Amino acid sequence: MVKIFLNGCCGRMGHAIADLCIHSDDYEIVAGSDVAAYDGYHFPVYQNPMDSTEDFDVIIDFSNAIAVPNILHFALAKKKPFICCTTALEDSTITEILDASEKIAVFKSANMSIGINLMLELVKNATKTLYPDYDIEILEAHHNRKVDAPSGTAMMLAAAVQQEAPDTLEYVYDRHSVSEARKKNQIGISSIRGGNIIGEHQVMFIGDEETVTISHSAQSREVFAKGALKAAEFMCGKESGYYTMSDCIAAMIND
Repeated sequence: MVKIFLNGCCGRMGHAIADLCIHSDDYEIVAGSDVAAYDGYHFPVYQNPMDSTEDFDVIIDFSNAIAVPNILHFALAKKKPFICCTTALEDSTITEILDASEKIAVFKSANMSIGINLMLELVKNATKTLYPDYDIEILEAHHNRKVDAPSGTAMMLAAAVQQEAPDTLEYVYDRHSVSEARKKNQIGISSIRGGNIIGEHQVMFIGDEETVTISHSAQSREVFAKGALKAAEFMCGKESGYYTMSDCIAAMIND
């Protein structure tokens, strides 16, 4: 049984994770924290995580970018593995996370879906095969409440392309202000916001005679919640270091 402290437990993803754990024999949320008050859980919810006295194995953070430094300090104080699922982080916060990984086990991913992380590997292979003969465009779509654009996942996909490209690529987010033909060493990144779209991502490799599209569509938030719980299981008892979903998937494959 993996005992979890859940930061951001009153948000949509917090509720999704809590719902999965209610009848689980493998995971238990023993406490949580959130700036919003909520008494509908069977576990205590603190506005300040430092007020918690419960024992736990790992921390899952699905909160807001401004809340991450505080929960990271809590993880360091408790010397517990920290799983950060929050996106749109400031550079200073990312630096804090990297520094913390020298003292505790830290897991960071902009998308907790196992499918998305497999998609990353497909995109890397496609880039090695098709670039620079094919132009590369990334399209992402999310619900109308999402505040950051492009999504953290879109930037993960762009980074996967950049990792395999032999030259440095320029990220282009908006073409209307520049009247010129598309340059070869560019990745176009476009965002759509509307309705209740949970998360859709496409990477298009566009050639003169064909287009290869690698896509992922999330049907419910449970897919991210399940990924976070798999990460919690993976991180339980880990030594200090920086871990990603690729490490978690590799461990699942080798089991």
